[in-house]
Formats: sequence, C-alpha cells, structure tokens
Amino acid sequence: MKKDYLDTIRLIERLHRRFLDVIKTELDRLGIEDINNVQTLILSNISEDQLTVGELTARGYYLGSNVSYNVKKLVENGYLMQERSPHDRRMTRIRLSDKGLDLCSRINALYERNAAELSESVSEAERLGPTNTVLSALERYWTNFITYTR
Repeated sequence: MKKDYLDTIRLIERLHRRFLDVIKTELDRLGIEDINNVQTLILSNISEDQLTVGELTARGYYLGSNVSYNVKKLVENGYLMQERSPHDRRMTRIRLSDKGLDLCSRINALYERNAAELSESVSEAERLGPTNTVLSALERYWTNFITYTR
C-alpha cells in the first residue's frame, strides 16, 4: 500500500505539471505572450464569478506561485478587474475583464477538445469518474489529517 500511495502522490504532481504544460502549449499556439499558464489557470478558476484573493486561493492550487502577485499582473495586463468592496474597504474583489473572459472562452474550448479526444481513446472501464472518486477520498483523508492530527 505504501508504494501505491507514494506512486499516486508523485503521479498527481506530474499530472498537474503536465496540465500546466498543456495550457502553455495552447497559449503559444494562440500567440498569447502576456500571461503564463498558472495565471491562465487562475482565470479559469474565477470564470464568471467575483471573488476575493482568499476565495480564489481556496479554489485551486497554483504550483510555485504567489496568488497576490499573479492577480496584480493579471490586473496590469487587463485580464482582471479589481474593485474595493463597498461594505469593507479593506477587501477587494476581482472579476474577469472582457479580455479575461475571451481568453477563458478560448481555454474552455481547449478543455472541450481535450475531453472529446480523450473520450474517443479511453474505454468505458477507464473513465475518469472512478479516478475522481478515489482522488476526492484522498483529499478528504489529507484534510482530516491536517485538521485533526495536532
């Protein structure tokens, strides 16, 4: 079990890195140079929502990145709009600009193509549903470990 456990952890990390490579390849194909793959993933996680940086951080894992720095760069490059909360002036909320929405739409098309191509090459027994169930259970285990093992 220990070997399988460690293999799963390594595979999760490699898959995340490879997924970021897929996004980078698509940005290169589209000729987009003012945003990186992690920042693109941040935009995808915001989508149509309006969030605080804390909420955004809780939604995803951004490999080796500082979310506040990336939000600042996304605002500077016109992908995000940042507004102070009318109720609490210390808090800012972020949402996608038209430029950010356009890129999200283009990246979503990539996800659609990937899913369609994958569905043609993966048998019914190999569908991602069971894998997601196991990974969700692993996430719950780790969350409980962190929360209750102190």
